[in-house]
Amino acid sequence: MKSLKMFTIKTYNNISEKGLLRFPESDFKIDAEATDADAIMLRSFKMHEEPLADSIKAVGRAGAGVNNIPVDAMSEKGIVVFNAPGANANAVKELVIAGMLIACRNIAQAWQYTTELTGDDAEITKAVEAGKKKYVGYELPGRTLGVIGLGAIGVQIANAADALGMNVIGFDPTITVKSAWQLSSSVHEVESAGELFKQADFVTFHVPLIDSTRNLLNTESIATMKDGSVILNFARDGIVDDTAILAAINSGKIHSYVCDFPSNELKGHPNVVTLPHLGASTGEAEDNCAIMIADQLTDFLHNGNIRNSVNFPNIKLPRTGAKRLAIANRNMPDMLASVSHVLGQAKMNIKHMVNDSRGDLAYTLIDIESEPSADVVKNISQIDGVLSVRVI
Repeated sequence: MKSLKMFTIKTYNNISEKGLLRFPESDFKIDAEATDADAIMLRSFKMHEEPLADSIKAVGRAGAGVNNIPVDAMSEKGIVVFNAPGANANAVKELVIAGMLIACRNIAQAWQYTTELTGDDAEITKAVEAGKKKYVGYELPGRTLGVIGLGAIGVQIANAADALGMNVIGFDPTITVKSAWQLSSSVHEVESAGELFKQADFVTFHVPLIDSTRNLLNTESIATMKDGSVILNFARDGIVDDTAILAAINSGKIHSYVCDFPSNELKGHPNVVTLPHLGASTGEAEDNCAIMIADQLTDFLHNGNIRNSVNFPNIKLPRTGAKRLAIANRNMPDMLASVSHVLGQAKMNIKHMVNDSRGDLAYTLIDIESEPSADVVKNISQIDGVLSVRVI
């Protein structure tokens, strides 16, 4: 259904042009300086201290993690926060595979060795032969990869490692049915992160940074691992305890650490390879993330539908009425009855309705046969627990 108003999207960071072109020009204006935008689209810009206009209805993160967005504060205002899970999965998968090869073949150390060679070509050739013996590595087939977090990224990594001949084990107590269907049958589930640490030669993390995952790999868990294991972290800084991993490398317990999060503590260590947050840094991933977010924001602003929100439930309703109410509220008893009572008092017929909840929050779409008055909207907004009301 074509919108009768112009929506404004405020952007932070450089958003892929392919994504921005997904917004219909007839209905959308892109403005990085907007003060009264309907939605925000961003990548890594930190919003925690950023003032927020009352007009904002949604925030779209062109990526997976939302640590840079104050999600709880958005939820209190009824603002839907979207992300783009899986859009950057192939990019991260390829970097994790590269990270395993960098570690097991000592590629970074060997490259550093060759950059420091001196003398004529004959002397360099002789030194190369010596270096070849010094940096002997090992191959991936038959080794065990442990994947913590089997979302869109973790599943792709698990399947790719399985195709390379590795034994793959995974841990994810919240794995979705969709991810489970996509996971190779050769990948074995373990009951805990602790069990995975004991069995794996390589461990890769693909979980958000929350209280339960902070310093998930620490001195105690490292002590249970195989000698010579490799740790890879392209998920979030803080999941691995840097001090603990360095101590383990220095003692010979851990072979190497490959991650996307440099620090003064990590940089320069010969068995640590740090990259400047390259996990999703490909043109293709940036395009895919921006396209996904643009499509989700368009559908939300036009129709109120929600897909891939991190705070509200996914919900979709085909348009059947002249107007639609989109209501964000706390998940409380009698909410639907209270809304229906307001509409009934105004003699407004409900043609179709869908409601769903996610934790403490809920969301409702109601198709009605005519334009609700300002008083109807006001009365619904004043119901205890209602966070936002929008007429579409």
